Amino acid sequence: MSERAVRSRSFALAWPPERALGLFTPEGERAWAEGWDPQYVFPRDGRTEAGMVFVTHHGGEETVWTMTRYEPASGLVEYVRTTPGNRTAIVLVQCAPFTQGRTRVTVQYTITGLGEGGDRYVREMDETRYGAMIEGWRAALAKLGATS
Repeated sequence: MSERAVRSRSFALAWPPERALGLFTPEGERAWAEGWDPQYVFPRDGRTEAGMVFVTHHGGEETVWTMTRYEPASGLVEYVRTTPGNRTAIVLVQCAPFTQGRTRVTVQYTITGLGEGGDRYVREMDETRYGAMIEGWRAALAKLGATS
């Protein structure tokens, strides 16, 4: 039986939701996610749209991403990401109005192991480790002047 975990964390950005959401598109992440270099499969030009597919290489792993939802009016983007033979995850990012000109970003990962290595990854991605990962995102975004 595969391991599964659901993790969620929120943080604030000092930008309005429509601007914040752009930071969580494949091209938007280039501005703050170190080593982020999506290779577009469809559409080839990397146009942000539901159904787009791209591949990333990080930490010696290849991951295939599919954007399953892109709803700018709702401040929502969702991906399914699969690292073959290891794990798959649903990644949901919600950018909602928080206070004047600010956004609350909530990032939820539903991670499922696809074998022994993936199951180990799921077990190790506890609340503390997940919180540290999302804090890393917040810190990287702070360098853009986006967090408060």
